[in-house]
Amino acid sequence: MSVKEQVIEIIAEQAMLEPSDVKMDHTLEDLGIDSLGLVESIFAIEESFDITVPFNANDPSASDFDISSVAAIIAAVDKLKSEQSN
Repeated sequence: MSVKEQVIEIIAEQAMLEPSDVKMDHTLEDLGIDSLGLVESIFAIEESFDITVPFNANDPSASDFDISSVAAIIAAVDKLKSEQSN
């Protein structure tokens, strides 16, 4: 399974949707994911990809982890995987 497919599956599970309902330009808000769902999604991403996400739930805008859209999250996971595997 690709990074894209795994991230979409994690986000879909949090949103209680089918993965096919999750589009690349959706925001987490579009999908009905609240702050708790966001934190749970990040934990699931960290566990699935064995990475550490630099995200502060108390101040999401100060994070280096872009959560502005599904596509941005996928790109951020790809970047972290690359950085943290070295």
